[in-house]
Amino acid sequence: MRILAWIAAGLGVVALGGVMAAAQYRETIQEPAHTVIARGEGIELRDYAPMITAEVIIEGDRRRATRAGFQRLAAYIFAQDRPGAAEGADREKIAMTSPVMQDQSEKIAMTSPVMQDNNAADGAESSDGPWRTRFVMPSKYTLENLPQAPSDITLSEVPERRMAAIMFSGAGGKDDLVAMETKLRSWMKAKNHAAAGPVEYAFYDGPWVPARFRRNEVMIPVVKTQ
Repeated sequence: MRILAWIAAGLGVVALGGVMAAAQYRETIQEPAHTVIARGEGIELRDYAPMITAEVIIEGDRRRATRAGFQRLAAYIFAQDRPGAAEGADREKIAMTSPVMQDQSEKIAMTSPVMQDNNAADGAESSDGPWRTRFVMPSKYTLENLPQAPSDITLSEVPERRMAAIMFSGAGGKDDLVAMETKLRSWMKAKNHAAAGPVEYAFYDGPWVPARFRRNEVMIPVVKTQ
Protein backbone atom coordinates (compact mmCIF):
# COMPACT_ATOMS: atom_id res chain seq x y z
CA MET A 1 0.00 0.00 0.00
CA ARG A 2 2.87 2.36 0.84
CA ILE A 3 4.41 1.74 -2.60
CA LEU A 4 1.10 2.52 -4.27
CA ALA A 5 0.85 5.71 -2.26
CA TRP A 6 4.31 6.79 -3.42
CA ILE A 7 3.40 6.00 -7.03
CA ALA A 8 0.20 8.00 -6.73
CA ALA A 9 2.07 10.91 -5.18
CA GLY A 10 4.65 10.80 -7.97
CA LEU A 11 1.97 10.81 -10.63
CA GLY A 12 0.34 13.74 -8.90
CA VAL A 13 3.58 15.72 -9.00
CA VAL A 14 4.00 14.97 -12.70
CA ALA A 15 0.43 16.06 -13.41
CA LEU A 16 0.88 19.24 -11.39
CA GLY A 17 4.06 20.01 -13.30
CA GLY A 18 2.21 19.58 -16.58
CA VAL A 19 -0.58 21.89 -15.46
CA MET A 20 1.87 24.57 -14.30
CA ALA A 21 3.78 24.32 -17.58
CA ALA A 22 0.54 24.68 -19.52
CA ALA A 23 -0.50 27.73 -17.51
CA GLN A 24 2.85 29.42 -18.07
CA TYR A 25 2.76 28.49 -21.77
CA ARG A 26 -0.71 30.00 -22.23
CA GLU A 27 0.34 33.25 -20.57
CA THR A 28 3.27 33.82 -22.92
CA ILE A 29 2.12 32.43 -26.26
CA GLN A 30 0.25 34.53 -28.82
CA GLU A 31 -3.20 33.54 -30.03
CA PRO A 32 -5.02 34.83 -33.13
CA ALA A 33 -6.64 38.23 -32.56
CA HIS A 34 -10.40 37.94 -32.08
CA THR A 35 -13.40 39.48 -30.36
CA VAL A 36 -15.95 37.38 -28.47
CA ILE A 37 -19.45 38.33 -29.66
CA ALA A 38 -21.41 35.95 -27.44
CA ARG A 39 -20.74 33.07 -25.06
CA GLY A 40 -22.60 30.41 -23.11
CA GLU A 41 -22.73 26.64 -22.53
CA GLY A 42 -18.99 26.38 -23.17
CA ILE A 43 -19.49 27.91 -26.63
CA GLU A 44 -18.24 31.23 -27.99
CA LEU A 45 -19.12 33.19 -31.11
CA ARG A 46 -15.97 35.03 -32.23
CA ASP A 47 -14.95 37.51 -34.88
CA TYR A 48 -11.38 36.79 -36.02
CA ALA A 49 -9.10 39.34 -37.62
CA PRO A 50 -7.24 38.31 -40.80
CA MET A 51 -4.31 36.00 -40.07
CA ILE A 52 -1.32 34.55 -41.88
CA THR A 53 -0.86 30.79 -41.69
CA ALA A 54 1.73 28.22 -42.68
CA GLU A 55 0.08 24.96 -43.67
CA VAL A 56 1.04 21.50 -44.81
CA ILE A 57 -1.01 18.63 -46.23
CA ILE A 58 -0.50 15.10 -44.90
CA GLU A 59 -2.25 11.93 -46.11
CA GLY A 60 -3.38 9.23 -43.70
CA ASP A 61 -5.23 8.98 -40.39
CA ARG A 62 -5.75 12.15 -38.38
CA ARG A 63 -3.44 11.42 -35.45
CA ARG A 64 -0.50 10.48 -37.67
CA ALA A 65 -1.18 13.50 -39.86
CA THR A 66 -1.25 15.73 -36.76
CA ARG A 67 2.17 14.54 -35.60
CA ALA A 68 3.72 14.66 -39.05
CA GLY A 69 2.19 18.05 -39.85
CA PHE A 70 3.34 19.53 -36.56
CA GLN A 71 6.89 18.29 -37.04
CA ARG A 72 7.02 19.57 -40.61
CA LEU A 73 5.80 23.06 -39.69
CA ALA A 74 8.03 23.19 -36.60
CA ALA A 75 11.05 22.52 -38.84
CA TYR A 76 10.07 25.59 -40.88
CA ILE A 77 9.38 28.05 -38.07
CA PHE A 78 12.52 27.01 -36.14
CA ALA A 79 14.65 27.37 -39.31
CA GLN A 80 15.63 23.70 -39.36
CA ASP A 81 14.32 23.20 -42.90
CA ARG A 82 14.09 26.40 -44.88
CA PRO A 83 15.35 27.36 -48.36
CA GLY A 84 18.59 29.32 -48.01
CA ALA A 85 18.99 28.63 -44.28
CA ALA A 86 21.99 26.36 -44.82
CA GLU A 87 23.84 29.26 -46.45
CA GLY A 88 23.06 31.57 -43.56
CA ALA A 89 19.99 33.31 -45.00
CA ASP A 90 16.51 33.20 -43.47
CA ARG A 91 17.71 31.77 -40.16
CA GLU A 92 15.43 33.85 -37.95
CA LYS A 93 13.24 31.61 -35.82
CA ILE A 94 9.51 32.31 -35.80
CA ALA A 95 7.76 32.27 -32.43
CA MET A 96 5.32 29.43 -31.80
CA THR A 97 1.68 30.47 -31.50
CA SER A 98 -1.46 28.67 -30.36
CA PRO A 99 -3.58 26.82 -31.36
CA VAL A 100 -2.45 24.23 -33.87
CA MET A 101 -5.32 24.06 -36.34
CA GLN A 102 -6.45 21.10 -38.41
CA ASP A 103 -9.14 20.33 -40.96
CA GLN A 104 -9.89 17.89 -43.76
CA SER A 105 -11.05 18.07 -47.36
CA GLU A 106 -11.66 16.17 -50.54
CA LYS A 107 -8.64 14.90 -52.40
CA ILE A 108 -7.61 16.99 -55.39
CA ALA A 109 -4.61 16.99 -57.69
CA MET A 110 -1.36 16.54 -55.80
CA THR A 111 0.14 19.63 -57.50
CA SER A 112 -2.66 21.91 -56.33
CA PRO A 113 -3.06 23.66 -52.96
CA VAL A 114 -5.45 21.58 -50.89
CA MET A 115 -8.03 23.07 -48.53
CA GLN A 116 -8.77 20.28 -46.07
CA ASP A 117 -12.18 20.45 -44.48
CA ASN A 118 -14.45 17.97 -42.79
CA ASN A 119 -18.09 18.14 -43.85
CA ALA A 120 -19.16 15.15 -41.78
CA ALA A 121 -18.43 14.42 -38.15
CA ASP A 122 -17.61 10.77 -38.89
CA GLY A 123 -14.52 11.99 -40.75
CA ALA A 124 -12.81 12.93 -37.50
CA GLU A 125 -10.50 9.91 -37.66
CA SER A 126 -10.67 9.28 -41.42
CA SER A 127 -7.96 6.88 -42.57
CA ASP A 128 -7.66 8.30 -46.08
CA GLY A 129 -7.14 12.01 -45.38
CA PRO A 130 -5.79 14.30 -46.55
CA TRP A 131 -5.42 16.50 -43.47
CA ARG A 132 -4.26 20.10 -43.36
CA THR A 133 -2.30 21.25 -40.31
CA ARG A 134 -1.82 25.00 -39.83
CA PHE A 135 0.29 27.23 -37.62
CA VAL A 136 -0.84 30.84 -37.26
CA MET A 137 2.08 33.19 -37.79
CA PRO A 138 2.81 35.92 -35.18
CA SER A 139 1.01 39.18 -35.96
CA LYS A 140 4.23 41.02 -36.88
CA TYR A 141 4.56 38.97 -40.08
CA THR A 142 3.04 39.49 -43.52
CA LEU A 143 3.28 37.32 -46.61
CA GLU A 144 6.00 39.67 -47.80
CA ASN A 145 8.32 39.49 -44.78
CA LEU A 146 7.96 35.84 -43.78
CA PRO A 147 10.99 33.63 -44.49
CA GLN A 148 10.65 31.52 -47.61
CA ALA A 149 8.97 28.17 -46.94
CA PRO A 150 9.85 24.75 -48.40
CA SER A 151 7.84 23.71 -51.44
CA ASP A 152 5.48 21.47 -49.44
CA ILE A 153 4.48 24.26 -47.02
CA THR A 154 2.04 26.95 -48.13
CA LEU A 155 1.93 30.45 -46.67
CA SER A 156 -1.49 32.06 -47.02
CA GLU A 157 -3.74 34.77 -45.61
CA VAL A 158 -7.01 33.77 -43.97
CA PRO A 159 -9.52 36.65 -44.27
CA GLU A 160 -11.51 37.91 -41.30
CA ARG A 161 -14.31 35.55 -40.36
CA ARG A 162 -16.86 34.71 -37.69
CA MET A 163 -16.44 31.35 -35.93
CA ALA A 164 -18.55 29.36 -33.50
CA ALA A 165 -16.26 27.46 -31.12
CA ILE A 166 -16.96 24.87 -28.43
CA MET A 167 -14.25 24.27 -25.83
CA PHE A 168 -13.47 20.96 -24.14
CA SER A 169 -10.68 19.13 -22.35
CA GLY A 170 -9.30 15.67 -22.95
CA ALA A 171 -7.12 13.99 -25.55
CA GLY A 172 -9.22 15.21 -28.46
CA GLY A 173 -9.99 11.80 -29.92
CA LYS A 174 -12.66 10.89 -32.48
CA ASP A 175 -15.49 10.44 -29.98
CA ASP A 176 -14.84 13.84 -28.41
CA LEU A 177 -14.63 15.59 -31.76
CA VAL A 178 -17.84 14.00 -33.03
CA ALA A 179 -19.74 14.75 -29.80
CA MET A 180 -18.56 18.35 -29.67
CA GLU A 181 -19.36 18.98 -33.34
CA THR A 182 -22.86 17.60 -32.81
CA LYS A 183 -23.40 19.83 -29.79
CA LEU A 184 -22.01 22.88 -31.59
CA ARG A 185 -24.23 22.36 -34.64
CA SER A 186 -27.28 21.97 -32.37
CA TRP A 187 -26.40 25.28 -30.68
CA MET A 188 -25.95 26.98 -34.04
CA LYS A 189 -29.33 25.72 -35.21
CA ALA A 190 -31.03 26.96 -32.04
CA LYS A 191 -29.38 30.38 -32.46
CA ASN A 192 -30.10 30.55 -36.22
CA HIS A 193 -26.41 30.64 -37.19
CA ALA A 194 -25.83 29.17 -40.64
CA ALA A 195 -22.54 27.41 -41.31
CA ALA A 196 -20.28 29.22 -43.79
CA GLY A 197 -17.76 26.39 -44.15
CA PRO A 198 -16.66 22.99 -42.85
CA VAL A 199 -15.60 22.07 -39.33
CA GLU A 200 -12.10 22.76 -38.01
CA TYR A 201 -10.20 21.52 -34.95
CA ALA A 202 -7.94 23.57 -32.68
CA PHE A 203 -5.48 22.16 -30.14
CA TYR A 204 -3.87 24.52 -27.65
CA ASP A 205 -1.59 22.33 -25.52
CA GLY A 206 1.29 19.96 -26.06
CA PRO A 207 1.35 16.24 -25.19
CA TRP A 208 3.18 16.95 -21.90
CA VAL A 209 -0.04 18.45 -20.49
CA PRO A 210 -2.28 15.84 -18.81
CA ALA A 211 -5.27 15.20 -21.09
CA ARG A 212 -7.85 16.42 -18.59
CA PHE A 213 -6.18 19.83 -18.47
CA ARG A 214 -5.76 20.33 -22.23
CA ARG A 215 -7.73 22.95 -24.12
CA ASN A 216 -9.28 21.79 -27.38
CA GLU A 217 -11.91 23.32 -29.61
CA VAL A 218 -14.21 22.35 -32.44
CA MET A 219 -14.85 25.38 -34.63
CA ILE A 220 -17.28 26.09 -37.48
CA PRO A 221 -17.33 29.25 -39.64
CA VAL A 222 -20.72 30.95 -39.55
CA VAL A 223 -22.45 33.43 -41.84
CA LYS A 224 -21.88 36.96 -40.57
CA THR A 225 -25.28 38.67 -40.49
CA GLN A 226 -24.26 41.95 -38.86
